[in-house]
Amino acid sequence: MIIFGPLLVIAGICFICWLLFTLAVFALPFFVGLTLGVWAFHSGAGVLGGTLVGLVAGGATLGIGQFALGFVPWTWLRLLIILLFVAPAVVAGYSATYGIAHMAMPSATWQTVFAVIGAIAVGITSFFRFTGMATPGPTGQSLART
Repeated sequence: MIIFGPLLVIAGICFICWLLFTLAVFALPFFVGLTLGVWAFHSGAGVLGGTLVGLVAGGATLGIGQFALGFVPWTWLRLLIILLFVAPAVVAGYSATYGIAHMAMPSATWQTVFAVIGAIAVGITSFFRFTGMATPGPTGQSLART
C-alpha cells in the first residue's frame, strides 16, 4: 500500500498540470465564460443560470473564433484572430507556471525563468491548436481538369 500513495500523488499532480495546461490554452473562452457566468449569478440568475450563461458564453466565444478562422479570407486577419486567443493563453501559462514554481523553489530568479518557459510552451501549444482549427486557404487550382 505504501507504493500506491506516491504513485497516486504523482498521477494527481500530472492530472492537475494537464488540466491547468488545457485551461491555459483556452484562456480566452474560459475567461469570457467565467466572467459572464459570475455576472449572471450576481445579477440574480442563480447557480444554474450563471453556470448555463457561462457555458454558453465560453462556447460561443470559441465557436465565433472558429467561425471567423474558417471564413476570413486574409491571412493577416487570421493571424490577428489567432493572436487574440493566444495572448491570454500566454499570460495564463506564465501565471500558472509561476504559481507552481513558487511552491517548488525558493529562488525568485528561477521561478521567473520557469514561468517564462511555461508561458512560451503554452503560447506555442495554443498557437498550434488554433492554427489547426483554421481551414487552409484556396490553393488556386480548379476542381475540373482541362
